[in-house]
Amino acid sequence: MAFAALRSWLLRGPQDTRQHLAPDPEPPPADPPLVGAGRDPLWPASRLAVAEQLWGSGYLSPGAGSELLRFASPLGLSASSSLLLLGAGAGGPPQTLATELGVWVAAMEADPELAELAARRVQRAGAAQAKRASVVAWDPAAPRFGERRFHHALALEAIGHRDPAPVLAGLAAALKAHGQVVLVETVAPVPLNAADPATAAWIRLEGRGPRLADPEALTRGLTRLGFGVRAVDDLSSRHMRLAIMGWRHFVRVMAREQPPQSRAGHDRAAAVVAEAELWTRRIRLMHSGQIRLMRWHAVGPSGPRPEGAGA
Repeated sequence: MAFAALRSWLLRGPQDTRQHLAPDPEPPPADPPLVGAGRDPLWPASRLAVAEQLWGSGYLSPGAGSELLRFASPLGLSASSSLLLLGAGAGGPPQTLATELGVWVAAMEADPELAELAARRVQRAGAAQAKRASVVAWDPAAPRFGERRFHHALALEAIGHRDPAPVLAGLAAALKAHGQVVLVETVAPVPLNAADPATAAWIRLEGRGPRLADPEALTRGLTRLGFGVRAVDDLSSRHMRLAIMGWRHFVRVMAREQPPQSRAGHDRAAAVVAEAELWTRRIRLMHSGQIRLMRWHAVGPSGPRPEGAGA
């Protein structure tokens, strides 16, 4: 079982995941039943609860607010800044940015159910946050962010397996003169082999398609739109370390819990197993270099956008 293997691996405190992760189990069925009973096929209630226990309320990835602020730090955000945020998660990112930095945040989330949840949480967080942050759904295939509305943009896993051109062009059109963008994305330097059972299982668990962005293509795309690319960072090692820390804490908490006796408890246990399998596979692929988590920091031009840069 993936969770049992992960629990044993984490509690031993390994130095190299490649040596301690269990061999791949048999490939899962092509269309497994959904975990939990939420409306969202990718983020049912049971999975969302596990993710937030792992990473923090409102967050769906390692590092929570502290990592988000590291991502945003090159932008120099302040109370006088407006920010287009792609990737509201379950509400944590817009709340953190509005509270910690005082920035005006227009957050967008591609998952409609998460967008609805994040918007409710921002509204309930308090008058100051509700005034400075908003959340709406958006369509990555046809992004519409408006023209020259924002000082800066932060895009968190906004591209996924889609064509990056529409998203990059939408960001370019939305920024004011000299606007800066930070792009954080899971990428594949070489196309993934979707016929490989382990890779196919990770794609299924993450709800992705097999085509991840090529990092060099992202750099070229930003340059074509008139951005000056200031930095390209590989965050993979840090990402894996934060993931392991989160899981290590989580399994220690789980070890003190009683075995589930109710349907809700069994749903949660199933969600834990599925999430453990997802992260085990993600870390394997990242260790092997097949996928990476990378960050781009780029500064936009002062004049009109190059042809084709409109939203």
